[in-house]
Amino acid sequence: MKTVIAAVIFLLSAAGPALSWGPTGHRVVGAVAEQYLTRKARARLAQVLDGQSIAMAATWMDEVRSDSAYFHMADWHWVTIPDGMSYAETEKNPSGDIISTLNRVIDELRGGSLTPSEERERVFILIHLVGDLHMPLHVGNGNDRGGNDVRVSWFRKSTNLHTVWDASMIDETRLSYTEFAASLKRPTQQQIKEWQQSGILVWAEESKAYRDEVYKIGDGQLSYRYAYEHMPMVRQRLLQAGIRLAGILNSIYG
Repeated sequence: MKTVIAAVIFLLSAAGPALSWGPTGHRVVGAVAEQYLTRKARARLAQVLDGQSIAMAATWMDEVRSDSAYFHMADWHWVTIPDGMSYAETEKNPSGDIISTLNRVIDELRGGSLTPSEERERVFILIHLVGDLHMPLHVGNGNDRGGNDVRVSWFRKSTNLHTVWDASMIDETRLSYTEFAASLKRPTQQQIKEWQQSGILVWAEESKAYRDEVYKIGDGQLSYRYAYEHMPMVRQRLLQAGIRLAGILNSIYG
């Protein structure tokens, strides 16, 4: 039985990106979103999440990945959009992808016909996937499983490019998620308006557009320079994800 479970987990991990932003990154997104909720949305979400903060709820989809009851969600964390193609032109994953899942979950939450447990799960999914979509390697090119197959070293430790973007650069700051969120530059009202008015496909195209920059790894020996050159992008994407998540939650609950 253990062999079967291990094999299933291996196959799921081989299908696409292994993880999304690490726990700190996802919680930063949640912490930012909490700052921009309306009073009504904040109160309603406290009920839906049974008092749990958005920041702590943000990691649920990664926490349940090894539970067979949630194996069907494995492909929801990412999407493949090859260079030179739009999402509309791609062959769709029958198991779903991050774009189709976000659209479905938002529609279901707005529909108002979910049970409390279903609503809570949908909110967990929404919180997590908005963060995922803003990580450039979760909009993959179809060649290397979102950078998982790109071997690099991070401060002389062997790893892969996806992991560097998931967690390594963020963890290197040695900041807690609350400290990291507090360190982000506050957006202007115009930025908030523009970011929230754009749609899910726009967010995916933004991540896709960043890919070329992400893959500028030289000889693959990554350390301070790569972090210095790319941390502004990391910070921008986490901030945008939080602002946009708040916009969606306010539109549903506010």
